[in-house]
Formats: sequence, C-alpha cells, structure tokens
Amino acid sequence: MKELHRRIMLLYTGQSKNARRFRYGLIGFDMVSILYFIATAALPATALTVALNAGLGFVILLDLGARLWISGNPRRELARIYTLADMIVVASIILTPIFSQNLAFLRVLRGLRVIHAYHLLRDLRRESLFFRRHEDAILAGVNLFVFIFVTTSFVFVLGFDEQDGVAAYIDALYFTVATLTTTGFGDITMTTPGGKLLAVFIMVFGVALFVQLARAIFQPSKIKYKCPECGLNRHEPDAIHCKHCGEALKIETEGETGT
Repeated sequence: MKELHRRIMLLYTGQSKNARRFRYGLIGFDMVSILYFIATAALPATALTVALNAGLGFVILLDLGARLWISGNPRRELARIYTLADMIVVASIILTPIFSQNLAFLRVLRGLRVIHAYHLLRDLRRESLFFRRHEDAILAGVNLFVFIFVTTSFVFVLGFDEQDGVAAYIDALYFTVATLTTTGFGDITMTTPGGKLLAVFIMVFGVALFVQLARAIFQPSKIKYKCPECGLNRHEPDAIHCKHCGEALKIETEGETGT
C-alpha cells in the first residue's frame, strides 16, 4: 500500500513527464465531463445517460478519493471549492433516481474543477508562455463560462418547464445572458420572489465577472512571478529586474524565437 500511495502521489504532484501527462489527461476528462453535463442538462433521463452518469460519477469519485488519500491534510482538501463541487456532483448522480426534481444542474459545478486545479496551473505557468502572459484573461473567461452555465441550469430548473427540454434550456440561457449583461429585453421574466432574487444575483455577480474579464483582456500584459525580495508578483514578460526594488528576476521564457 505504501508503494501504491507513493506512485499516486507522484502522479498528482510530481514533475516527471508521465505525471504531467496524467494531470493533462485529468483536465481533459474534466472538460469532457463538463461539456457532457451541460449538453445533457435539459435532456430526459434514459438508460444510456444513466449509465454514462454512473460511469462518470465513479471516475470522479476515484479521483476525489485519490486526492484525499495522498493529502497531508484531508480536512483542508475537503474545504477546497473544487472538492466540494466534486462531492456535490457525485451526490447529484446518486440521488437523482430518488428525487423527482432534476438535479442535473448541480453537475455543471464540475466546471469549478478546471479553474482551481492548482497543479495544472503550475504546469501551465511553467510550460506555456502564452498561458503565463494571458493567465488572468484565461481564468476570468473560464470563471464567466462556469458562472453562465451553472446559473442557466438553475434558471432552467426554477423558472421553466423541464418537459420543454432543449427549447426551454435555450430560453434559460437567453434569460441568463440578457440579465447578466443588463440588456433587459423583458420578453422572458421571472415572476416569483425566488426568481427575482436570482435575477438580481445574476446582474450583480455577472457584471463583476464581465468587468474582471474586460480588465484582464485590455490591461497591459504581465505575468505572475513573485519577487524574492519585495514580493511584487506581477512583472513584464521579459523583465530581468523587479521594477519596485531592483532585485534580479529569473522569469522563465521561451526566448525570442519561441523555441
């Protein structure tokens, strides 16, 4: 068991090529599962989708169990946002046959796994100059994407007849984006107190996410690298000295040729 524990820990935290490939494979699975959960949120349950959900839930549960097993502090791991999201996703798959209410909207929370995968972010910062230069914009875009589809799924469950399927889900997406951008066409509205409070939530948090994305796109391109002397953590991509204290920096670059 100790050898198995060591191997799993190396896969999740190691710096070898196989470990990085394993983590990229995990993020590929995360993205596929997220897109699948979004695509099937408005579809009626069938024997095939139930089997696929069970299979995905089993893999997610294995990943969750492995992370908890190798963690030096399981309580802290359980408190992480993407761990909580995975637990909710697995619970929604298990409880769906019990409850008449559609719990598929909860599975879109799987998207939080993408933007909070610490080891993946570390790998991308080290290996991709494009990601280092545009990290804030990429993360802000993923945040907005997750927010839109999680909120759309809530709106679909709370404000629309699920029997209308894909058409109702598109209406929910339309309402979410119209509310988020404060366009306010008014052709689709919420009439219940809960629906109105949800619309307020979409407006407030949606605008904040839009501003975050716009700022990340249009602000001068900088990368995250903590100065060992003064702690300044944003610098020009080709900086060799900290502009705050003058300390020499060793920011990894790919050179002028990009090779």
